[in-house]
Amino acid sequence: RERERERGERERERGEREREGEREERGEEREERERERERRERERERGERERKRERGEERERRESKREQERLRERESKERERERELERERERERERERERERES
Repeated sequence: RERERERGERERERGEREREGEREERGEEREERERERERRERERERGERERKRERGEERERRESKREQERLRERESKERERERELERERERERERERERERES
């Protein structure tokens, strides 16, 4: 009976150790899943930041392109005004020469 009792106690202790090991294993698995979830979350956030940065750069490129286009248009209009003024001055000089010839 004593041996029976000792064997039962050893088996019970072994069962407890196995269950404890299983609990530790599940805890490690849970920690591993949590680490993996956190890693995926960081990856997702990094991706979002990257896309946001790219969208910002794209918007800056578009705005810069529009600004360059506005600048070219403004310069073109200014050059056209200068040419028109120069033509008007030339016509005025021509009229002046014409008056001098007539007089």
